[in-house]
Amino acid sequence: MKRVLTAFVLVPVVLVLVFLGPKWQWLFSLAVAAVAALAGWEYLSLVAQRGTHPPRLIVVLALLVLFVAGAQWPDWMPDWEFKASLFSALCLILLLFCVFFRPLEEALADTSASIFCLFYIGLTLLSLVNLHEQPDGRSLVVFLFCVVWAGDTAAYYVGRAWGRHKLAPALSPGKTWEGAVGSVAGSLLAVWGLLELATQLQAHDFAVLSYPEETWYWLLLAAVVNVAAQAGDLAESGLKRSAGVKDSGSLLPGHGGVLDRIDAVLVAAPVLWYAQVLHRRF
Repeated sequence: MKRVLTAFVLVPVVLVLVFLGPKWQWLFSLAVAAVAALAGWEYLSLVAQRGTHPPRLIVVLALLVLFVAGAQWPDWMPDWEFKASLFSALCLILLLFCVFFRPLEEALADTSASIFCLFYIGLTLLSLVNLHEQPDGRSLVVFLFCVVWAGDTAAYYVGRAWGRHKLAPALSPGKTWEGAVGSVAGSLLAVWGLLELATQLQAHDFAVLSYPEETWYWLLLAAVVNVAAQAGDLAESGLKRSAGVKDSGSLLPGHGGVLDRIDAVLVAAPVLWYAQVLHRRF
């Protein structure tokens, strides 16, 4: 019940942020930056369980710099060269800080954890902001959340009802192959419904959603993004098991921490972003 109530509150808030007008688009970026900061803090808490203590405040500030740059220079952030240059500069700053201002015997582990946090949390969520800033960005972000949310829900209920064969018991004992297949099916059904909704809205001159490609393209993309989302979920489960904890935090009742809630998006969003880039180029 806690899980359902939390989702009941969060989903409308997320959708409102997605559909804000151009003048308020910065609020979406601000919300993603806040989520990145919270998730980054939780990730560094996991790292601390293994005796590594990177400079949390400095790493979180580096995460925020990524998103501030995106808000300040939105036309540059989708450019790979600018993004790579900014990321590299922040990595070097974290390296120098860990070497010169942390205990020397901890410098290697602190540097590795800090830079990976910047990549795992910051660079991945930045692709979500980039998606939202595209001409059809709101539709793409709704598509992403539709795939992730529907897949997660279907996996949970199908797995509980018919799950017999473990998917990755070392990483997440509760996940089954039946749940994984149900997740893909749930995402496909949800996307099919989303495409029908977009068609009906456009027929009534309410083009708030737009999916111009053929239906098969979006269904194929939904399957790919769903698999990426499930991989992201399993990856974060592996990190938690390595740290010896069940949840990354307790901020969201029924869901654990912020990192627990966005683990699928951390892989799914970059996959969707680069799939769109490749599709537009070829």
